[in-house]
Amino acid sequence: MTKIKSYKKNNETFYEFQLYIGIDPLTGKKRKTRRRGFKSEKEALLQLARLEIQVADGEFEPQKKKQTFEDLFKLWFIQYKNTVKESSWATTQRIFRLHIIPIFGSYLVDQITVMECQKAVNQWFNAGLAQYPRFINYTAKVLDYAISMQLITVNPAKQIILPRKKNNDAVRHNIENYYDSEELEHFFECLKDADINPQAYVFFRLAAFSGMRKSEMLALKWSDVDFEHDAISVNKTQSRGENNRLVVQSPKTPRSYRTVFIEPKTTQILRQWKKKQAKYLQALGFPLGDNLVFSNEQNEMFQPVKPQVWLKYVIDNYDLKKVTVHAFRHTYATLSYEAGANPIAVKEQLGHSSLKTTFDVYTATTHKESNEATKKLAAYLKF
Repeated sequence: MTKIKSYKKNNETFYEFQLYIGIDPLTGKKRKTRRRGFKSEKEALLQLARLEIQVADGEFEPQKKKQTFEDLFKLWFIQYKNTVKESSWATTQRIFRLHIIPIFGSYLVDQITVMECQKAVNQWFNAGLAQYPRFINYTAKVLDYAISMQLITVNPAKQIILPRKKNNDAVRHNIENYYDSEELEHFFECLKDADINPQAYVFFRLAAFSGMRKSEMLALKWSDVDFEHDAISVNKTQSRGENNRLVVQSPKTPRSYRTVFIEPKTTQILRQWKKKQAKYLQALGFPLGDNLVFSNEQNEMFQPVKPQVWLKYVIDNYDLKKVTVHAFRHTYATLSYEAGANPIAVKEQLGHSSLKTTFDVYTATTHKESNEATKKLAAYLKF
């Protein structure tokens, strides 16, 4: 028989009880429900009688356990982890740990409102975090999972207004983040003159004359280089795995699997570097096999920040235009456009999924040509 028990809270007496409600059909274990906070024993007895009738009639529904967002994220992540590559789930895990859990982690799932979601996305936006749309999208995925678990009925993260910057920063960044032909030539002159790792020259030469991504080049092996046909097979990429370790994995999209072509001079530079590298590795006692094209003193992959370190050194010491490593991919696209290359061929070389992406990168060149056209018109009209 269920007993009513008393307990003290803030020097006041309250009453509680536990009621057996049957066997859990999934686990086979006994189930009980607990009620507390009654101000009198009579009030507790009345509630107990109501519940006993509901249990006897099969109408009793156990109270659902309140779930925090962080608890639910952990359950969702177990399923998500089985659907993507290690680098993807490791990145997702970092995003939640650094940006999403600090905001929503302690909230009960059914207490997260549209207003709270809007505040969060505004906070990320105002902090200048470029991936804020991705953060709210991941939040929405967890809340979709909450709907599937019947914890909530509506996803508040899908009802926010996504803030947008007034100007097109992505296009503006493409305009600024590339070298024109004269700037590129001067950069390589400075790079040759700089007291820097000889791999740096090979790396940026390949970047500028192939349009390959940094992550693709850092995972490149000599077996991927076809010296006879001036071609390189792109079939893997460097990524971050669990605990921030470096991993090599297949490219994200089928378009990223491709053969890129280089001109004979770049092929010759690669050939010369292979010979120098072999002597260096032999001197250090490393076996000569299918080595990485670019490797550190332990004959391992460079950290992804290394090319940026090389680039910053040259830019700072020679007072060059500030660009990122990705600028050399933009440079390949824009200078190919100036040289009259077929946009479709450039798209295939870069591994873009759509021609629109390629044309977006061409923005720098098209803006310059538009400006020249305007000047020529003004000179012709003369009024």
